[in-house]
Amino acid sequence: MTTRSAARPTARERLLAAADELFYREGVRSVGIDRVIEQAGVAKASLYNAFGSKESLVCAYLEGRHAKSAARITRHVERWDSPYDRLLAVFDAQSEQFAEPGYRGCAFVRASAEAHPGDQVERAAEAFRTWIRGLFTDLAREAGASDPAVLAHQLHLLYDGGGVSAGMDRDPSAATVARAAAATLLDAALAGPDTDSSRADRS
Repeated sequence: MTTRSAARPTARERLLAAADELFYREGVRSVGIDRVIEQAGVAKASLYNAFGSKESLVCAYLEGRHAKSAARITRHVERWDSPYDRLLAVFDAQSEQFAEPGYRGCAFVRASAEAHPGDQVERAAEAFRTWIRGLFTDLAREAGASDPAVLAHQLHLLYDGGGVSAGMDRDPSAATVARAAAATLLDAALAGPDTDSSRADRS
């Protein structure tokens, strides 16, 4: 009895699990708190005790998505020693995500589209975008790009486009196309005479 009780998810965990499923599948605005509470199997007071408001629950949902996405991307990046391969590994992580059953596009883009300007939800979505742009910039710098910020901006556009295409077209191969385009951009960025040593790191 003690073991089963200890393993049972808390009310907060059940609310987050329900929110993660419902908000991602149907949208953060169209899903009311009563549906989240019903699916989680908790009392309404549990939601307000744990989060205070629906907006805070949505932010917690996005923060959870941020953590999972960052962990997946980091796992792929850390498989490689070469800066070139580490950068392209971000798109390998996307490929893994796109192949998941029920993939419906980027959770942060979807939530941001429903957010009010400047609210907590928009800020939570923007936090992930800031993180991914920073990662691209750092990896571009490690790879030897002469202007890491410009290359990061270009790669971020590819990353976003791949997510939209995979979600709207139900096409997991969008990650492969985005990766190939990223490699072309990276090769062009490393084509200068000052980056020969960086390109040699790829082999």
